[in-house]
Amino acid sequence: MKGIILHGGQGTRLRPLTYAGPKQLIPIANKPVSQYVLEDLISLGIKEVAIVLGETFPELVREYYGDGSRFGVKITYINQGRALGIAHAVSLCKDFVAEDDFVVYLGDNIFQHGIAKYASSFVNGRLDSMILLKEVEEPQRFGVAKLDGNGKLLRLVEKPKEYVSNFAVVGVYFFSPSFFRIVGKLKPSWRNELEITDAIQLMTDDGYKVGYSLVDGWWADTGKKNDILALNATILDERIQSRIDGKTLNSRIEGRVRIGEGTIIENSTVRGPAIIGGNTRVINSHIGPYTSIGDSCIITRSSIEYSIIMDNTSIEEILNLEESLVGRNAKIKSNSNAKKSLKLHVSDYSEVEV
Repeated sequence: MKGIILHGGQGTRLRPLTYAGPKQLIPIANKPVSQYVLEDLISLGIKEVAIVLGETFPELVREYYGDGSRFGVKITYINQGRALGIAHAVSLCKDFVAEDDFVVYLGDNIFQHGIAKYASSFVNGRLDSMILLKEVEEPQRFGVAKLDGNGKLLRLVEKPKEYVSNFAVVGVYFFSPSFFRIVGKLKPSWRNELEITDAIQLMTDDGYKVGYSLVDGWWADTGKKNDILALNATILDERIQSRIDGKTLNSRIEGRVRIGEGTIIENSTVRGPAIIGGNTRVINSHIGPYTSIGDSCIITRSSIEYSIIMDNTSIEEILNLEESLVGRNAKIKSNSNAKKSLKLHVSDYSEVEV
């Protein structure tokens, strides 16, 4: 089996942060969202992965993942450019897939328990396609599946304007190479895109063997700031283990906290779950809980909670920063003694004085 990671989209709901880079590279617990996807694929034994690039800073994706060797996988890059739909993106991977089964994984999705059990169901069932479903409260945001009373898959509808069902088609799709015999029959939807749900519906109509599985545990689609912060808190809570590779001077570490090499925590409190990257300085400050601080940051005389602070950022004299998403190389400082809480959504290389 081969893997395809879709790394496109403009991330409009995460602007201004996505003016500086793709949404899939936003870090969750100091690791890009799409790296969780790549690691999940690798856990299946997949050795070859294609990353389909969009228009939003594709060079940053290439720079981060390289040829894949540091992750133990071979990465091929395929340029989609303008977003013309998931089915269109997958159609560009025909030569990469060749005669193998493959899994398509949206680069901004994370599953609590990964997708290993679903991959096994697809292979053991000798299916041509398999989708994953999750019951949601806002089905109009997703492609949805209509099931009959016996649980049989009847039809799929992409982002329905009228209610169809609460079962969202989540961001993983399994296919045999027969997909490429279908995709040429597709016509653009009302969104002027080639929809993956239409492709799977055609496979069903043409007699291909299509199945589905219901997702166990949580599934996160990181489309908005609140989604990112909530997922960061969840990952910190479930996956972070205590490890102190830096130095703590006259400081208090509470709960599960990971501190990177070269980092110095001085006269400060860090309350877990929290992660602080390498070569960062935290002085006279309070960090956490549910907070991720990146590499090479400087935090002085500040309090930060339930936030993501990315690499090379400095924060000074901010007494209450919470529920914030702060980009790389940003500078946040106070010129007053204001004690009110701040909630920021700041892009890379921004400077904010409050």
